[in-house]
Amino acid sequence: MVGLRLIVLLCTFAVVVQACRQHNEKRPARDVPPPAPMVESVSGRFQGSWMKSRRGRSFQAYRGIRYAHAPVGELRFQPPKPMLKYEGVVNATDDGPACPLPAPPDYPVDEDCLTINVYTPTSNSSASLPVIFFIHPGGFYSMTGRSDLAGPHYLLDRDIVLVTINYRLGSLGFLSTGDKLAPGNNGFRDQVVAMQWVQRNIRAFGGEPNLVTIAGCSAGSISVMLHMVSPMSKGLFHRGISMSASPMGPGPLPDNLYDVAVKQARLVGCPTDNSTVIMECLKNKPWRELGDSLYGFREWGFDPVGVWPPVVERDLGHQRFLTEQPADTLRRNAAHTTPHLISQTTDEFFWSAFNVIRNESLLNDMNANWERVAPISFQLPAENSSTVVAKLKEVYLNNKPLKADEESARALGKIYGDAIVGFPTHRMANLMCRHSPHKVFYYEFAYIGNHSHYEDPDTGKPIGAAHHDDLIYLFSLSYRFPFITADDENPDSRMVDYMTHMWYNFAKHGDPNPLEGGLPSWPAMFPKRRHYLRVASPPTLHENMFEDRFTVWDELYPIKY
Repeated sequence: MVGLRLIVLLCTFAVVVQACRQHNEKRPARDVPPPAPMVESVSGRFQGSWMKSRRGRSFQAYRGIRYAHAPVGELRFQPPKPMLKYEGVVNATDDGPACPLPAPPDYPVDEDCLTINVYTPTSNSSASLPVIFFIHPGGFYSMTGRSDLAGPHYLLDRDIVLVTINYRLGSLGFLSTGDKLAPGNNGFRDQVVAMQWVQRNIRAFGGEPNLVTIAGCSAGSISVMLHMVSPMSKGLFHRGISMSASPMGPGPLPDNLYDVAVKQARLVGCPTDNSTVIMECLKNKPWRELGDSLYGFREWGFDPVGVWPPVVERDLGHQRFLTEQPADTLRRNAAHTTPHLISQTTDEFFWSAFNVIRNESLLNDMNANWERVAPISFQLPAENSSTVVAKLKEVYLNNKPLKADEESARALGKIYGDAIVGFPTHRMANLMCRHSPHKVFYYEFAYIGNHSHYEDPDTGKPIGAAHHDDLIYLFSLSYRFPFITADDENPDSRMVDYMTHMWYNFAKHGDPNPLEGGLPSWPAMFPKRRHYLRVASPPTLHENMFEDRFTVWDELYPIKY
């Protein structure tokens, strides 16, 4: 290094320039960055950037494209207004901001957030690759479709076009007063407009508009099921992947969230006399104030997990996203179902128990006030709740008080997981396999790798297959987890290959078979043979997932399947 500096100092400027020019001429062509990729669709021209997949494949990334006009000012709390044409060349080289949510000060967040990202190995419009349209998780109040939370590097080893989106969160996306001022479900309308954008434009990015798989985890999973029953979504997709959540819980969906609107108004200092004054005040509040108010919705400890459920919209003369209970639509064969891949993890929300077990005050309060606290924590309907929570205490806790020990943590964790995710997912899978003419595939994600969305605070190691953990092997989640490099000796790497192959097969054929590595053929789920695949190392086939526990829930909340 010292010698090089001396040479540079002793050479004239002309000599240095000539040396640099000669060096550049000798550099192999592969070191010269390729020109930025460009795509022209019916809506406009988009300039993207290059990325590299996990196994070294170059692919094109078009990020931060507005699919709808900014939902600000008079458009706040209104249905999205689609972007149909773009002037000039759209700079699609970087992620757009997250929609308003609590975030560190340096994280990009803005109300002008309705953006779409497209990742493709080709921009050849004749390629016709299957499209995966991913709807991010986060309880309808957190997370984003940005590349640090939904990185494309694993899935783009496969011949697919991947689409990720942002949609409005919290009150900005899901507030419902039950009248014309806020019928509700605008976040779902955002998703519909993004899917319409895909139908108009995706062929230019090498995707087949007649082969779109909508996929989602948690809140995204609920979204996928709702699109199958919404009249607004018909014809916009052709397969569905639902991971770890369902809108078919113990109770019916509400037709308004007026109480949530009142609470939102109080949290930001707005009047609560009626929906007119509530909405007028909220319309003029800074978006950051609304996004940052999230934690004020907690009712007990860290609970409930859910605040903004979907609503069955009242008929107010407007186009409704959801017109009836999803199960009713399925039972009368009115849903536009598709091949459906459904899953839940082994342990789901087990870690919620630690919030209670490790906090003496919460532990004592839950023991002393089980009838009051349990319906909040487990998101149970008010009707008949005292009978329900007594039965849950008998079945899961053997009528014993909770203690700060492993036995209580495990039992309480099962109630959290079954109430919030397990039972609603079980109910969705059983309804779908009875009322959909298409194949339904069901799996349990049981694999525990090097990382998890819950890791023991003492050891830093995973202790279960938690909610969201299957995402670790489908997306590069750089906001939290290290990149899983391609290494055939690493079990985590093999799981990435397994999961991305499963998704690719399903997106292309509507069937996940044949599975990676010639592992067991996975039969579809039927009412009398409720097969499921346990995704572990190695995967194994089973029947009747967790039905020893879910039978209790079916008895507490009976429906006609």
